[in-house]
Amino acid sequence: MTQNAIVSKTKSGINRDITVPQKPLAAAAAGGYIPIPRRRVLKNLEINAWVDSMRSSSPTNSKSTSSLAEEHSTWILRHPSALDMFEQIMDASRGKQIVMFLDYDGTLSPIVDDPDRAFMSDSMRRTVRKLARCFPTAIVTGRCKDKVYNFVRLAELYYAGSHGMDIQGPTRTSKYSNKDKGEPVLFQPASEFLPMIDEVYHQLVEKMKSIPGAMVENNKFCCSVHFRCVDEKKWSELAQEVRSVLKEYPKLRLNQGRKVLEIRPSIKWDKGKALEFLLESLGFANCNDVFPVYIGDDKTDEDAFKKLRDRGQGFGILVSKFPKDTTASYSLQEPNEVMDFLQRLVEWKQVSLRLRTRSRV
Repeated sequence: MTQNAIVSKTKSGINRDITVPQKPLAAAAAGGYIPIPRRRVLKNLEINAWVDSMRSSSPTNSKSTSSLAEEHSTWILRHPSALDMFEQIMDASRGKQIVMFLDYDGTLSPIVDDPDRAFMSDSMRRTVRKLARCFPTAIVTGRCKDKVYNFVRLAELYYAGSHGMDIQGPTRTSKYSNKDKGEPVLFQPASEFLPMIDEVYHQLVEKMKSIPGAMVENNKFCCSVHFRCVDEKKWSELAQEVRSVLKEYPKLRLNQGRKVLEIRPSIKWDKGKALEFLLESLGFANCNDVFPVYIGDDKTDEDAFKKLRDRGQGFGILVSKFPKDTTASYSLQEPNEVMDFLQRLVEWKQVSLRLRTRSRV
């Protein structure tokens, strides 16, 4: 026989305890139910929700080949390849200033097991250098700004690290840098959180020692717990350890990316806000003739995709081999396709400049 659980309530109507049936013999003696503290139930529900979210952000190829092919065909109709749609995209940008925003991991470099070895190829670096000569270009990443700069090594770019909480303009003279202000753009809206983030980082390093494969990365204004190399059976334990640290810091919040948990300051700032700030720094705050293009592969890039859609300007490109819920308009499958798209952009710009020069002669 199925019995219903009884929930006791305070006068205010807030649940205090959740009770469940005991074993039949004990139930007769104890009234049939034992109380379980509501806090423990909520903790278990929260951990289960975290683990479910970790799985959803880390899709596996468990579906059949035919099912995957059908799903991908439907998805690609809604988010066609930016390479296939290149001419249409360029037609939409005519007469406008293209501004490029690029994520790093999974976009300019492949996703790797060791985040410290996510190197971009020399050919990708040459392509991004040429891109920056043609258009204002920014790297927008969850990584620490200094770390991603060491990967990219191009001083003519804008860098927005820690999901846009650490922004710096070109340190080398660029025709797209804001020369009117005299100094490079520098913006850090979460500076007050630096000691707290450093404290949390050291606690997480200790906590993760018991979980094989877990890695903790200090990204200056946020901490990243990578679980790409952690056995899925250990994900629940990992989530519990992260929660045990996070609960002591109500001013911090948890976000998720591709097989990574990220602890960030609870401020209203994300990659979408960073995109707006950079456009304003470049003098395009209220311009109708700007065409921002944002390319990224992660859940955190959705804030930027949504911002472009809300502005009704430019478009977002999601980098993914598998169908995902996204507000991006177009798609590319992997970093090699990103490089092909950027090279075509550079070639398009060079041809446009030659045609413009000839028309003036």
